[in-house]
Amino acid sequence: MNDNDRLGLPRRTLLAAGVAILGAPAVARAQSWPDRGVRIIVPFPPGGAIDAMTRLIAPPIERAIGQPVVVENRSGAGGLLGTEAASQARDGHTLLMTALTHVVLAALNPRLPYDPYGDFLPVAPVGTVANVLVVPASSPYRSVADLVAAARRQPGRLTYGSAGSGTSLHLCAALFCARSGIEMTHVPYRGSGPAVTDLVAGRLDAMFDSATSVAPHVAAGKLRALAVTTSRRSALQPDLPTIAEAGVPGYAVDWWYAMLAPRGMPEEGRRKVGAAVHEALKQAELRERFAAIRCEPMEGDADALGAIIGRDRATWTAVIQQLGLQAQ
Repeated sequence: MNDNDRLGLPRRTLLAAGVAILGAPAVARAQSWPDRGVRIIVPFPPGGAIDAMTRLIAPPIERAIGQPVVVENRSGAGGLLGTEAASQARDGHTLLMTALTHVVLAALNPRLPYDPYGDFLPVAPVGTVANVLVVPASSPYRSVADLVAAARRQPGRLTYGSAGSGTSLHLCAALFCARSGIEMTHVPYRGSGPAVTDLVAGRLDAMFDSATSVAPHVAAGKLRALAVTTSRRSALQPDLPTIAEAGVPGYAVDWWYAMLAPRGMPEEGRRKVGAAVHEALKQAELRERFAAIRCEPMEGDADALGAIIGRDRATWTAVIQQLGLQAQ
């Protein structure tokens, strides 16, 4: 008789207990997220507003979840390449920092290599950055009304630059022309940097660009800001009217930035990251650093972000169809 028999324990009971003990660590691991470092993919190059705010928000997330958080820039094709990479992540520890671009790309290109809505779930809204209508400091146009009047007198003669066809800057300008009933010539560049250079030099008549990008040029007296694209005045630039206030009724572009997760991320992970972002955006120090890059923190949770995405999906699909735009 062995020791198990002396204790009076059936062999099947002991076997089951042994399996349960051996399986317990695996169950604990499955229920505890994160069990490794987390990666945030930014589908745009370093240096822009989205990259800056991601790098500001990453340390608070890292402290909250107790694991390293790495920001990875995967730029190309207007955000498509990095978004595709995130959609293919199966490690449960990858996030995507994106923008309204996510919705616009889907409206411009119905044949994306990923499902922008089915492959991703909302995590948290992060911030908004106003796009600004700017002209060279030497320009005779001192208001939106001046620019619109000149464009009406000379259809197609005035030019505007953008970071490329289908980018946020192009769409802001195309919508501006459509809503104001004017015709201007689009000059696409490979990024906003060279476009701003030509604008400062007076080789372009106007441009829409992010407040983050144009603020130094406006402060230096090289560019003149005429209005913001947002539906209400920016708290960071309260003296600038909205395009609608300046005489183009129905115009509004609120360019948001937010965190998404590939559908395979555990619910616990989405919940923890969402809570970390929400708490971080309440902190005065982070809000000050956001203000320095002209970013206004957003409020709300994953459900609120989902509602925003749903609203803008309908809006921009209709706008892009109306304008007759498509991916280049």
